[in-house]
Amino acid sequence: MADDQEKTEEATSKKIEDAREEGNVPKSQDFSGFITLFVAVLVMFWLIRFMADKIENLYRYYISFVGSEITQDKIFSMSIFTLKELLLAVLPIALFVAVAGILAAFMQYGFVFTTKPLTPDLKKIDPIKGMKNLISMKKLIETVKVILKVAFVFVIAFYFLITFVKQLPHVIYYSIFEQIIWLRDKAILLTSVMLILFLVLALADLLIVRYQYFKDLKMSKQEIKDEFKQMEGDPIIKSRIKKLQMQLAQKRMMQEVPNADVIITNPTHYAVAVRYDKTKDTSPVVVAKGMDTIALKIKEIGRKHMVQIVENPPLARELYKLCDIDKNIPEILYKAVAEVLAFVYKSSNKHNF
Repeated sequence: MADDQEKTEEATSKKIEDAREEGNVPKSQDFSGFITLFVAVLVMFWLIRFMADKIENLYRYYISFVGSEITQDKIFSMSIFTLKELLLAVLPIALFVAVAGILAAFMQYGFVFTTKPLTPDLKKIDPIKGMKNLISMKKLIETVKVILKVAFVFVIAFYFLITFVKQLPHVIYYSIFEQIIWLRDKAILLTSVMLILFLVLALADLLIVRYQYFKDLKMSKQEIKDEFKQMEGDPIIKSRIKKLQMQLAQKRMMQEVPNADVIITNPTHYAVAVRYDKTKDTSPVVVAKGMDTIALKIKEIGRKHMVQIVENPPLARELYKLCDIDKNIPEILYKAVAEVLAFVYKSSNKHNF
């Protein structure tokens, strides 16, 4: 029993799907952060001239007020113009970053829409449970990860900054244009190094998150059995339902036996009741069939309702094998069945053909 409760089995597709419906998905904040940062850097480099033009427009606009009296209306106009220019400069970056955030989430776990995380849950405000979560091993691991990542990034960035600072005594002798080129090159170098570093950390975090996620979803053998029963139904209950369905089908079948024109038997192992009503049947129809005990029951009901019983072992076996209940007999058996029906109608003075 202990082995059954140990979570050693991989999560089933249903367990994963249920977790997704609850909003529980493997999401790496570092991976999402890297994607948004990478897109933001590319967009800033792409729109740097556009942003510079907006800043230049602001500068020229402010210069135009030099020497003039600053009134309340002018302050209001300056505020509106400044807000408009800043929005035009920042909005493209914000839109690209927002799209990048959505794309980063989609890359990790696809499209998920659920309102379950928004459902009020009193357990979430349980102080005891909250304290346990605060000092849990998972939180400790997350804290250690953050400290290590920050320390790693700080050391790398500090190393490059120190290297750049050591070059400053020589840079001051450069022309303004050369200093700008030097600053641009160092900015690109530092940005590239940081992006590569963040990419490595993001991929590592993504692997750790997915490993931990599927580890948390692991199931015990008993849980898999319970899930299978829930999906497929308890075998005992299914057996009872099947037995009940068979009993109901047999009951309906037995109710049709009195309407049969003839019962063809083996004589003891098989019994097949056949009906032919030319007003509604295109060909003879099997209304009941059975073996052994059921065959005896069919014959018993037939005798009770004066249905003629004809012994024809080969035909009985073929009808039992080839025909379904409430279905017309196959064409290959037309002649044999017609001969039996003709004999029955002749012996009982019926005229159904």
